[in-house]
Amino acid sequence: MLMPKRVKHRKQFRGSMAGKATRGNTIAYGEYGIVALEPCWIRSNQIEAARVAMTRFIKRGGQVWIKIFPDKPVTAKPAETRMGSGKGSVDYWVAVVKPGRVMFEIGGVDEEVAREALRLATHKLPCKCKIVSKADLEGGASNEN
Repeated sequence: MLMPKRVKHRKQFRGSMAGKATRGNTIAYGEYGIVALEPCWIRSNQIEAARVAMTRFIKRGGQVWIKIFPDKPVTAKPAETRMGSGKGSVDYWVAVVKPGRVMFEIGGVDEEVAREALRLATHKLPCKCKIVSKADLEGGASNEN
């Protein structure tokens, strides 16, 4: 499972997911990618499940890039515990994803294989996503400016 080797602070506030992604919103390595359409927290086991689904489908060909990393600790208190007595212990790690963020990229395979692999991966993720190509994002970016 993905998680940081070490962190400066063991526990964090929940934070805000307002706004759109300003970084990581282009396809940098592969030809096709998965873009988030809504804000969400993606757990480390969901990232791993999506990666496994993609790599199993493309078998030995192509390459997969994971462009999100779970660096935010989420705490939970044990069941049937009274209120108070401080914050709970770290339960799992999440990556904060905003709309427009490219989460996974795939390259080195033909379009049908890439789209099917990415479709299988989107089923493992907790937010609405869309599959885009490098040309789609470049065309969209030039129209907005």
